[in-house]
Amino acid sequence: MSSAKSTSANEERPAQERPNLERPHPAGGAQASSLQSHQKAPARMPGEPQAGMPALQVTRTYLEMRDRSELRGAKLDDPLIRIVEQCDCPIELFRFLYVEVGKNYHWVDRLPWTDEQITDYLTQPEISLWLMTYADETAGYFELRKCEDGSTEIAYFGLIGNFIGRGLGKHLLTCAVEQAWADGTNCVWLHTCTLDDAASMPNYLKRGFRPFKTENYEVAIESQAAQQHGSPP
Repeated sequence: MSSAKSTSANEERPAQERPNLERPHPAGGAQASSLQSHQKAPARMPGEPQAGMPALQVTRTYLEMRDRSELRGAKLDDPLIRIVEQCDCPIELFRFLYVEVGKNYHWVDRLPWTDEQITDYLTQPEISLWLMTYADETAGYFELRKCEDGSTEIAYFGLIGNFIGRGLGKHLLTCAVEQAWADGTNCVWLHTCTLDDAASMPNYLKRGFRPFKTENYEVAIESQAAQQHGSPP
């Protein structure tokens, strides 16, 4: 299947209508199961502690899936759920999703991005962003990033607050993994940390991801008031 960015501007590509969604792809084989096997650093990185700001010790865990047969999907049979690629994602929507999904989990690295930076990022051919709506209301999203070694990172993934705890997370993650394999990859990987929602790690493990690396770091603690909460565009 052609890459996500080959579709025309403003075209939406429904995640559930890919004709080759179940076409198998080869596993990673003998490739080393380490962070070094993924040629790029993760897209989502924390802010560095600054002088005078309290710091928190955080553990980051990297997880991977090396064959699509390892996916233990958990989709909901709910016609109100829709997941659609944003091939020409509006800047306002990009900001809204980042802020609203990440505001409780210390997602801060993209808050200073200018309109130009967002546009430059979204037009990279290796990036695709998928929006989940529930009953036509924005519920969450995931972002896929193809890496130079042929792997795919689920770079961003999450739900907006009032949609958490309703089983939508396992559905969204299942669709993200299916999409990564459908677009062609030798490995799907992601990372989570102890700042994320407590349900994140169990969801990843239940879907078939396996941890392959952990690391500890310090992150600056910022006031929630310092983050501008978005409103639906």
